[in-house]
Amino acid sequence: MILFDVDGVFLSEERCFDASALSIWELLYAPHFLAAEKDRHTTQPGEEQIRFIRETVFDHDRVLDWMKSKGINSNWDMVFLGFSAQLLQLLKTLVPRHKEKVERFLLEPITEESLRSLAGWGEAEITSFRPSFAAFPQLFKGKQAISKHELLTYFNELASEWFSIPVTQFSRNSSLWELGYSVYQEWYLGAELYRQTEGRDARESGKKGFLYQEIPLAQPEKIRKLLTGLREQGITIGIGTGRSFLETKVPFEQLDLFPLFAENHIATATDVIAAEEAYPEFAPLGKPEPYTYVKAYLGREAEISACLREALPLADGKQILIVGDSVADFLAARKMGCDFAATLTGLTGQAARAKFEELGADFILEDVTCLEKIFANGSV
Repeated sequence: MILFDVDGVFLSEERCFDASALSIWELLYAPHFLAAEKDRHTTQPGEEQIRFIRETVFDHDRVLDWMKSKGINSNWDMVFLGFSAQLLQLLKTLVPRHKEKVERFLLEPITEESLRSLAGWGEAEITSFRPSFAAFPQLFKGKQAISKHELLTYFNELASEWFSIPVTQFSRNSSLWELGYSVYQEWYLGAELYRQTEGRDARESGKKGFLYQEIPLAQPEKIRKLLTGLREQGITIGIGTGRSFLETKVPFEQLDLFPLFAENHIATATDVIAAEEAYPEFAPLGKPEPYTYVKAYLGREAEISACLREALPLADGKQILIVGDSVADFLAARKMGCDFAATLTGLTGQAARAKFEELGADFILEDVTCLEKIFANGSV
């Protein structure tokens, strides 16, 4: 069996990262959120504006690279962390004049409504606030070894230290995380598909959806040839991705690739969210936790509890190859006892080679189609 990640392997992550940056930008600048500078928000940015926003929000991708190096593989988590960092720094500037209001804000769930309220009573300071996006890694000074789990709750610790009150609003299962998720989904799916999938209208009309602008990382014909050849060798082809099922199916159908995967062995963020809701004590379950790949391995019909109980490393782990572009994928593969093939088509490109060599990846591929040579030579 071969289990593939999607972003950075088959499809470029660029559009996902663009949507993440635009989501953080909207939460900061849109009039229905913090309204820091109302005229900076638009639902239909041109390519030049998208590039500017992403370069600004992620400091020319240095912040993205930092997050990825810590095992953050979900764009929803990236939005949550990126916006939370700026929100906390803004609240710090509000304390001198609004100490009690800041404390009340932090003691209640952070929602769309509470952000609008904050935009009202903190307007004078907010309009002069200038986000320090490049300073994001500095907020973790002295925490170089922080794990993904710790990272997703770290801002509770930082806020409690800064404001001298117990804060619990910054976590993976918070209303703030859910807010970032919904804004990202609007950008990525577009207003119409968002309404169809989420069962409610987008906050604004006009978002076209980056899902329909995906960029394949190799010629679709070559990918099709690779997958067809693997199937002919009796290899089961599955997917383990941080995308939702819909976000996986739509672009692969457009590229005429979806039928080549064993649908029973496709696991996505949709499965991860369902597992976290059913067993919150195990959350978070996204990569680098192996749940996504374990679910793909056992099959869609496997019960959540069975996936969580599966003994690791797998007894037949060496019969499974996991193909991904990130450290998170590598860590998940190793926990399962599986071989790992790293593709150099992710965020950092060729620069990732040294990291994967250091980690001891079993294979390092220029792109996913290089798997064809490996299997043809009988190396696996």
